[in-house]
Amino acid sequence: MLVSILIPVYNEFKTLPQVLERVANAKLPEGCTKEILIIDDGSVDGTTQLIGKMADRVKEPDVLVVHHSVVNFGKGAAVRVGIAKAKGEIMLIQDGDLEYDPNDYLAILQPIVDGKADVVYGSRFMSNPAGMAFANWVANRILTVSCNVLFGARITDEATAYKAFRTSVLQRIKLVCMRFEFCPEVTAKVLRMGYGISEVPIYYNARSIAEGKKIRWYDGVDAIWTLLRYRLASRNSFDAQAIERRRRVHHAEAATDQTS
Repeated sequence: MLVSILIPVYNEFKTLPQVLERVANAKLPEGCTKEILIIDDGSVDGTTQLIGKMADRVKEPDVLVVHHSVVNFGKGAAVRVGIAKAKGEIMLIQDGDLEYDPNDYLAILQPIVDGKADVVYGSRFMSNPAGMAFANWVANRILTVSCNVLFGARITDEATAYKAFRTSVLQRIKLVCMRFEFCPEVTAKVLRMGYGISEVPIYYNARSIAEGKKIRWYDGVDAIWTLLRYRLASRNSFDAQAIERRRRVHHAEAATDQTS
C-alpha cells in the first residue's frame, strides 16, 4: 500500500530539515511504501528555497513539492491541495515542526493496513502531552468534549495533527477548510458519514508561540463553530457522491432546456 504523507508548511525553516529526515526514515507497516508531499504555504523565511534543496537530496521515497503563490493561504487549503495531488491508498497529515514524532507512523497506520479501521487519530492524551500549556490543555479538552457530545463519538483528542485516513474516506467528503478548521471539519464530516475514529497513543512535545506555534485562541472559537456548523448541516451538502449526482442532474436538465 502506498502511504501519502502530507506536510503543509509555513515558515518552518528551522525545523523542516529534521522533520523531513525523520519522515523519510520513518518505519511503515510491512508491505507499505511512502510518498511525501510538501505543500509550501507561501513561506517568507527561506523555507521555500530550503525545500527545493532538501527534496533533491531525498532519493527515497518520492517527494513532491507544491508552492502556493499566496502568502499564508492557510493550513486547510494546503492540506486540500495535498489531498488532490496524492496518489496513496492511505493519507497521513504531518506538521512541519517537531511537536509530533514520525516514529509513531507504524502504530497509526497499522489498524488501517490490517483492515480494522478507516480513520485513525494519534492521541496526545492517551500518553503524556509533554510541555502543553494549561490554556492549550483546557482548549483541547473543550474541543474533544464538544465533539463527543455533538456527534456521539468517544475520542480523546479531536485536535491532534496526526490524522490518517483511508483515501476512499476523504474522497467521499467535500472539504472547504482554509485554516486550522481542517481538524474539526474533517472530524465532523467523517463522523457524519458514519465512519468510526480509532485512536492510538502518540509522543508529543509541545512548542511555544516563540518557537513558532501558529494556532491562536480565536482558532479554538472557530473550531467550536465548525463542529456545530457541520452537526447541523445537511449531510448531502458535503457528501461528494450526492454533490456529483446533483451536478449531473443539473447538467442534464440544462442540456435538455437547450435542445427544447
